[in-house]
Amino acid sequence: MSLRIAVPDLISNSYFPVEAAVELGYFKAEGIDVELELIFPVDKAYAALRDGKADLVGGSAHSALSAFPEWNGVKLLCAQAQGMYWFLVMRADLAATRNDLSIVRGRRIGAAPWVDMGLSQLLKEGGIDIERDNVEIAPVPGALTAGSNFGVAAAKALEEGKIDGFWANGMGTEVAVRRGVGTVVLDVRRGDGPKGCFDFTLASVAATDAFIKQSPDTAAGVVRAIVNTQRALTHDPTRATFVGKKLFPPSEAALIAELIRRDTPFYDASISEQTVAGMIAFARKLGLLKGNPAFRDVVATEFQHLWKHKN
Repeated sequence: MSLRIAVPDLISNSYFPVEAAVELGYFKAEGIDVELELIFPVDKAYAALRDGKADLVGGSAHSALSAFPEWNGVKLLCAQAQGMYWFLVMRADLAATRNDLSIVRGRRIGAAPWVDMGLSQLLKEGGIDIERDNVEIAPVPGALTAGSNFGVAAAKALEEGKIDGFWANGMGTEVAVRRGVGTVVLDVRRGDGPKGCFDFTLASVAATDAFIKQSPDTAAGVVRAIVNTQRALTHDPTRATFVGKKLFPPSEAALIAELIRRDTPFYDASISEQTVAGMIAFARKLGLLKGNPAFRDVVATEFQHLWKHKN
């Protein structure tokens, strides 16, 4: 069966399990022919899913609400990795310190649509009033036309002084830090930020209810492919370099194995009730969700038994 998987960022570690499942042959091993399609920003990826122009989305889980109000008609098949996965990076000359949110006051922070929501709510819960404290969170200049490289576009904008900081993926973060132009202020996956922000969202694989109903065996194969990819990368993160060389420019391909090595502790395809509860609370606070859907309304629970792998 041939499938189209939409991802909102390609040259990144954020959705790398989906990309690696294609390039390392784990989808093919399940009898599934998969084509990656970059659709940025993430709300457009979910619109493509809704409109039948994509079969799956490998993106931020909460963003499904952009095209499927109240979680009607869509389910999460599995996680690509656990936890909200973006970094807050500020200009190096600001001498920011780790986990000090006050650095954003009076600053312009670059973030992609729907990704920005995670930062806005995090700052609010950390005591920052975006209006009072004159914090501007807006798209990174030029990034909407940057194609497959949002994070690196953010790092470039930071280096050029177009923004004071960015909220973006690990690849852009690594580029900014290595160039000496950025300082990491928040790494939510590794404990930074207000309590509970880890569960605002996560990188997932989503499908429509119709797809799951019509092709349950294929949906199960998708989950198995992601789990097997996570296991392979956990055992040998250097395999990421092979994928990077096929999809990334040389400079980013040289970085990806180290980024994946850092991410493998979060490689778990399961989606817990705690995670869904945290994401629902986050969405309700933002006004993205009026109701309070049950776990089974958000997650395709029939595939739970496929989530776990032994390292």
